[in-house]
Amino acid sequence: MEEAPQSNEVINLTTFRGQYSISPPISNGGDNRRFAVDENGGYDVNGRASRSSAVLSGYDTMDTPPNYDFYANTEVFGRTRKIRPSLFQLHSNPEDDSSPPPLYEETSGNKESPEDELAEPPPEPTRFGWVQGVMIRCMLNIWGVILYLRLPWITAQAGIGLTWVIILLSSCITGITGLSTSAIATNGKVKGGGTYFLISRSLGPELGGSIGLIFAFANAVAVAMHTVGFAETVQALMQESGTSMVDPLNDIRIIGVITVTCLLAISMAGMEWESKAQVLFFFVIMVSFANYIVGTIIPATPQKQAKGFFSYRADIFAENFVPNWRGPGGSFFGMFSIFFPSATGILAGANISGDLKDPNVAIPRGTMLAIFWTTVSYLIISATIGSCVIRDASGSLNDTLMSGPGAEDCLGLGCSYGWNFSDCITNKTCTYGLSNYYQTMSMVSGFAPLIAAGIFGATLSSALACLVSAPKVFQCLCKDRLYPVIGFFGKGYGKNDEPYRSYLLTYVIAVCFILIAELNTIAPIISNFFLCSYALINFSCFHASITNSPGWRPSFRFYSKWASLVGAVVSVIIMFLLTWWAALIAIGIVIFLLAYVLYKKPSVNWGSSVQAGSYNMALSQCVGLNQVEEHIKNYRPQCLVLTGPPSLRPALVDFVGTFTKNQSLMLCGNIVVGGPSPDAVDAANSSSHVAWLNKRGIKSFYHGVVADDLRTGTQMLLQGAGLGRIRPNVLMLGFKKNWTKCPPTSIENYIGILHDAFDLQYGVCILRMKDVLDLSYQMQAHVNPGFDPATEPGLDARNISTSMDPESLIAMTQPSTVFQTKQEKKTIDVYWLFDDGGLTLLLPYLLKRKKRWGRCKVRVFVGGEIQHAEEQKQELTALISKFRLGFHEIQILPDINEKPQPEHVKKFEDLLGPYRAHAMQKNGERGAQTFSECPWTVSDEDFEKNLAKSFRQIRLNEVLKDYSRDAALIIVTMPIGRRGACPSALYMAWLETVCRDLRPPVLLVRGNQENVLTFYCQ
Repeated sequence: MEEAPQSNEVINLTTFRGQYSISPPISNGGDNRRFAVDENGGYDVNGRASRSSAVLSGYDTMDTPPNYDFYANTEVFGRTRKIRPSLFQLHSNPEDDSSPPPLYEETSGNKESPEDELAEPPPEPTRFGWVQGVMIRCMLNIWGVILYLRLPWITAQAGIGLTWVIILLSSCITGITGLSTSAIATNGKVKGGGTYFLISRSLGPELGGSIGLIFAFANAVAVAMHTVGFAETVQALMQESGTSMVDPLNDIRIIGVITVTCLLAISMAGMEWESKAQVLFFFVIMVSFANYIVGTIIPATPQKQAKGFFSYRADIFAENFVPNWRGPGGSFFGMFSIFFPSATGILAGANISGDLKDPNVAIPRGTMLAIFWTTVSYLIISATIGSCVIRDASGSLNDTLMSGPGAEDCLGLGCSYGWNFSDCITNKTCTYGLSNYYQTMSMVSGFAPLIAAGIFGATLSSALACLVSAPKVFQCLCKDRLYPVIGFFGKGYGKNDEPYRSYLLTYVIAVCFILIAELNTIAPIISNFFLCSYALINFSCFHASITNSPGWRPSFRFYSKWASLVGAVVSVIIMFLLTWWAALIAIGIVIFLLAYVLYKKPSVNWGSSVQAGSYNMALSQCVGLNQVEEHIKNYRPQCLVLTGPPSLRPALVDFVGTFTKNQSLMLCGNIVVGGPSPDAVDAANSSSHVAWLNKRGIKSFYHGVVADDLRTGTQMLLQGAGLGRIRPNVLMLGFKKNWTKCPPTSIENYIGILHDAFDLQYGVCILRMKDVLDLSYQMQAHVNPGFDPATEPGLDARNISTSMDPESLIAMTQPSTVFQTKQEKKTIDVYWLFDDGGLTLLLPYLLKRKKRWGRCKVRVFVGGEIQHAEEQKQELTALISKFRLGFHEIQILPDINEKPQPEHVKKFEDLLGPYRAHAMQKNGERGAQTFSECPWTVSDEDFEKNLAKSFRQIRLNEVLKDYSRDAALIIVTMPIGRRGACPSALYMAWLETVCRDLRPPVLLVRGNQENVLTFYCQ
């Protein structure tokens, strides 16, 4: 063997073709490119491969080792994307096909021009790690004004002990949600869209779309809420200093609009500037926390003691450890409902998932650490403030405790430290202390303005986080186009794909609510919107886990499906605890948006857990049916319909779909005649057939097979279609109207299909229309050679059978058929000439139950004798009445056994003439060959043996013309020809004769001779 070159250049595979070579190089017509392995084990179109692919494998083979490109759906700039070879390319022999498919697949990267190769790569967008992108962002969004202004008051009401319970319970709920978010975020590559992306890709577009819309709106309004909180603080400081612009309300509006405009400018400047601003706010809040802790350690001045601050005291801690409920909202759940919104905001990092370096790592780590550190901060502040400040104080320096008379009547814990607040405690006029003064943290701190700066940082950072989250979520929702009109706002700009249009929309919404300045009503709804998101995230994790889908493989393992379920239930309960009417509004909006998406049925497929759950339920129910024995009362005609491509026989599809819809199984079978080539397999399994059925509103399955001929394919369907008890028991096909122009072998195959169905205990139905049932010639598309062979000699049936573009099936106009319209007040005439088990009667009953056929009257005709006609009618009426079918008009046909008209007999003989044995012998064919190799021929003996049956079919056609000329539908018991005793041409002539020259549609029915009707109740 030649020595491999030592350079790193890419070399040709043929250089190392050795003793293990299994196939020669494959040419592709005039294309000189060849499929080859590149240096990383992938494939390119340049006909070259690396040393590793040829030398190290020992074989000249197309197989390659695993490669990232085979599983990714994105491309790397400057590198051609590698394509895994198909199974056909690996195992087929190119010498068997003179024109094999190309052994390469081009991508956009394959068409690089020299100019493209020299072009600079696109600029890398800004990406953030887990600290700056998630943890800091979540912590800032969790911290808010409640931390500074309401936590001390909650501690006074609930006591340190129950306050810790409230904090831990809230953090437990948000922690469970964080674990669920982490699990979902690590179950595959996460793109932009945050909460909406996680829920929609897990639960599907229905719930994901509704939550995405209201979550984006909630974030937009939350911008106004946090901005107004900032504006109110600034306005209060202005009022203390005696300054004002207009009046307090308009001052808040002016400050709010100016503030949100500045925040918009920061956001639109780019994520880098926004992130730097968040870091600045984080630093300010940390300084304010340190300032507070230092203030608790500094000895209290008389001014602070008058306001209730005495530094750390054990007895103050003990006094404040127990609850002291006050006011109408003084209860555990009242305090919980006030505090819980301050624990939210855990999705701020996930909402910018598209801007993270590695969302699968950043979201779990940053979110969980943010929950941990904010919980610790809440616990510390609650414990420290409750250990330093008493509940009631007057703030007056004159309320010091004097020794002498009355000292023993002093009330409150201040008495122990030389202060007498008895008057304000008794009169409930105390203005300071934990229970009365919201600015207690500012009073305790070492430098009060730093607490005000912390409040500014908390409100502005939360507003900025929401101002970024809402457009990011809304942009992803717009790109999915689940709702109309909003697609305009999905366009992105710049290297970060910034949604500037969504930014402006969020800004307009925020300004509108700032100008309204009445947020007390809308605030509970916003909180409930966030809780809806938490509930659905938890339910998404639970549902994905409970379905046991192989696709649920999160790398984050520290979650529990039952904890997620508890988190979802508790989130819904909290919604009603906060504000029951707001919970009803939020749930109502979700249901409305959910119903809209369910109605529109967007064509998206994200592999959601709902799909996995549907599969599990269907599989479980199918397996469960195996334990139930079949019963006549539960019999349903489950139809295997030989439609070919369903779009080419819409009348047959519509007719069967009418009585099987929401009632029984319908399975459209398509047999592609030819070898198992990729084109034939694609034609048989194309999803466009199912899309066409869905577009037409037909509830049917589709099953395509590739076979050498129609009969072989039908045998495959008859024996292999269905699942367990849900399998076809009736074969439905169209009448072969052009059988006289077809080769005799085609007739033999058609009749052979009927015999095969009878052998497999199928019922058989044949539908004949006056108009053409097959539309393939009008469409100049797919032709199934088994039904409608090519009329041009030498036309390749294999090419015809796969010539239709599958996508054109959906795009073409839906043809209308007689079975789509509401039937007039006509009749459905049933000729129950032979007892087949009752299928002939059951089908018209099922049709009559449908609204389209409800106005029609069913008439039942039965053959009989003229001298016993009345007795036979009474017997048949009694029998049918026991079946409870509602058929009351029954007629006896005594003249059906008469001889047919001579001219009609002559037509039948002329029809059968070309297939008679003596006619074929006149054409020069030998008798031995006629009977052994041409089983469709009709000998004189066969003709005479079946003459009575032939006359009966001719006479039946005359009766049909007399009685059912104006019927809406004629259902006739189909005659059966014995295998081997009745040639296929004679049997075909019988079927032709029965329904010839009839205007109404004719359905030939033959059950499998087993009961499908019963008049017993068990």
